[in-house]
Amino acid sequence: MPASQRVLVEIYRKMALIKHNDDRFISMIKAGRLTMPYYSARGQECIPAAISVLLTDRDYITTIYRGVHDMLAKGVPPKLLWAELAGRATGTCKGKGGPMHITHPESGCMVTTGIVGASMPIACGLGLAAQVRGEDRVVIANFGDGASNIGAFHESLNLAAVWKLPVIFVCQNNLFAEHTTLANGTAVQDISVRAAGYGIPGVTVDGNDPRAVYDAAQEAIRRARAGDGPSLLEAKTFRFNGHVFGDAGEYIPKDQYAAAVANDPYPRFRDALIAEDVATSAELDEIDALIETEINEAVTFAMDSPFPELSELGIDIYAPVGQA
Repeated sequence: MPASQRVLVEIYRKMALIKHNDDRFISMIKAGRLTMPYYSARGQECIPAAISVLLTDRDYITTIYRGVHDMLAKGVPPKLLWAELAGRATGTCKGKGGPMHITHPESGCMVTTGIVGASMPIACGLGLAAQVRGEDRVVIANFGDGASNIGAFHESLNLAAVWKLPVIFVCQNNLFAEHTTLANGTAVQDISVRAAGYGIPGVTVDGNDPRAVYDAAQEAIRRARAGDGPSLLEAKTFRFNGHVFGDAGEYIPKDQYAAAVANDPYPRFRDALIAEDVATSAELDEIDALIETEINEAVTFAMDSPFPELSELGIDIYAPVGQA
């Protein structure tokens, strides 16, 4: 079923939330107010935005270090997210996880990992748990194109296929594995063709087209909820910044970069909604203004929050004596 006007506007809201937060994260780092590693997902907004509108709070996601957009789309509260990134005690992990280890089970963001590919086997575990308990949950495992070349990718797809786990493997293919182009590190043009080796559906879509992502994710989630097992969804996109903040991205061909920026999914989708009378410019401006207010409140909350006490150093790391 095509996305309704209400859903399309909600996708836009999530894209705007991701985009404006990314802008502020970068400005705060440049101003020296945040000190942290940051992996921008600018350019990849519509992938989690279009998928998350199909999910419930009961559904899970696992994601990676370049996953702030996945977290925001799934519903991690910006105040708690900002506090965690700022290393404050009020953060999702009490300021001890940082940007590469955000966890917020209340919204379904179960794991953020800095280990390439680790989101997938963890997603299988979450999917198995839901299956054994008879729970109506699906799991979205987010990862990049580089992770599709490691053993955990193949092991996870095989295990999920054998056990028909309710896992959707979402490859956010931004064409660069750190500094290595897709063609120089991957033997196939489309990651999705690898699904055939495990007898599961695989589809490649334009990751800059929210409707295409929505349609493909809708079918994959339907199958998972029906007990028909996993799917592999490849969304081809592009990241507008270097691998990590501070990386100028000089290895990206200038013409390729210029073409990607010209195809920026955020303004393109905004223009489409206005042209199709889905929403007016004023209505979308109001959404943007509300998001800016929310970000301002999140920044204030984070920067006014205390740092963790020294006593927290050993908590959540070692089991209490007698309980190991």
